[in-house]
Amino acid sequence: MEIKALIFDCDGTLADTMPLHWQAWQVITSRHGIDFPEARFYALGGVPSRHILQMLREEQRVFIDPIAVSREKEEECLKLMAQVGPIHEVVEIAREHAGKLPMAVASGGTRPVIEKVLRHLNIRELFAAVVTSEDVTHQKPAPDIFLEAARRLGVEPRHCRAYEDTDLGLRAIRAGGMDAVDVRTLIALRK
Repeated sequence: MEIKALIFDCDGTLADTMPLHWQAWQVITSRHGIDFPEARFYALGGVPSRHILQMLREEQRVFIDPIAVSREKEEECLKLMAQVGPIHEVVEIAREHAGKLPMAVASGGTRPVIEKVLRHLNIRELFAAVVTSEDVTHQKPAPDIFLEAARRLGVEPRHCRAYEDTDLGLRAIRAGGMDAVDVRTLIALRK
C-alpha cells in the first residue's frame, strides 16, 4: 500500500494528555456523584466526554446534563494545559513528514481543547486539517472521524496511515480501510 497521507489521534498519541484527562474526570465525577473507574476511562479512550456522560447517566440513573457536565470537564482540562507534554516518538514522526505528506489530526476531543493542545505543543502548523468529535455524527469505533480527515486531505482512505493509542481508535482506523499504527508499541520501545 502506498502511503500518501498521515492522520494522528491527539490525546495519548501526539500529546501526553490522558493522565490530565483522568484528573479532570476525577474532579467532575466526584462533584456529580458518578462512578467512573480508571480502567473504564482508559478503555473508552477516544469516545467524546458527552457520550461517556450520557452512557453513565443511563447506567447509574444520575440526573445530569451530559453536555453541561462535559463542558465542566473541558474547563478542568484547560486548567491543566500547562502540564501537557508531547509524545516525542509520535511528534517526531509528524515533524519528519512535514511538507512531504499531507497530515491531519482526528480526535474524539472538542475543537477548543484540541486546538489549544496543538498550539501549546507548537505543532499546529504541521497539520492541514483538524477533525474533532463535533465534525462527525458517529464516533470511534466508527471510522467516520478518520474518513473525514482523509476527505479533507483529499486522499483515499486506503492510502492513509493513521496513528492511535486506543483499541477503539485502532478499530476505527481499520474499519476505514487505513493502515493502523498502535503508538503504544512505539512508546513501549522507549522504556
